[in-house]
Amino acid sequence: MLHFVLVEPAVPENVGAAARALKTMGFSSLWVVNSQAHRDKPARILAHGSHDVLENVREFPDLAAVRAEVDLMVGTSAKPRHQREVLLSPEQLRGQLQQKQGSVQQVALVFGREESGLHRDEIALCDLLTSIPLAVTYPSLNLAQAVMLYAYALNDIPRHDVVPAQAPDQYAALRAKCDTLLQQLGYAPDEKLYQWLMERLPLLDTRSIGFAHHLSDKLRQRLIRRDDCSGDP
Repeated sequence: MLHFVLVEPAVPENVGAAARALKTMGFSSLWVVNSQAHRDKPARILAHGSHDVLENVREFPDLAAVRAEVDLMVGTSAKPRHQREVLLSPEQLRGQLQQKQGSVQQVALVFGREESGLHRDEIALCDLLTSIPLAVTYPSLNLAQAVMLYAYALNDIPRHDVVPAQAPDQYAALRAKCDTLLQQLGYAPDEKLYQWLMERLPLLDTRSIGFAHHLSDKLRQRLIRRDDCSGDP
């Protein structure tokens, strides 16, 4: 399932308009981080015909809590401050989600604050980053407009089951497995090789994720044998 996440929205009208945009494109899951803007009357006014989306908003204290609920988290970024090599357009993001049928189930698409976007530590929590190509950098899109464009671009993604349920956490399990392996090999999260691999893992399709699981298991077995041999008298 695809969840649209608004981080600390300050303008109730933006939340209401975002809810309306989601409803018109067939989406229903709106999550809000550290904000009560969706409860204000202006939000309800702008959410004309989509009050059910507002009434079912799920609230989170911070983005880390959202991260714990999903298999794949995608951050939106309008500024080149993220220090990532891979930045997907909405169309490329749609392709990535379609390719991951069988490896992820819960996906969060995260939108930052109206004034400052996502913070660096929040971007670091995201598996992938996406941005809307603009002809000019100013005036920029507001929050509700950005939500509308992504909802339109992704409206052919299945609404409830982004992937079949038989392997809902294959990507998340691979990410955790690679994190453990890299650190066992002596690569810290702030090192380039670690960051390079973790940035590219989310780009794998389901078949490639399966191969990566097999390779990771083989590497783990080799490490276990190495450690056992090194412990012999």
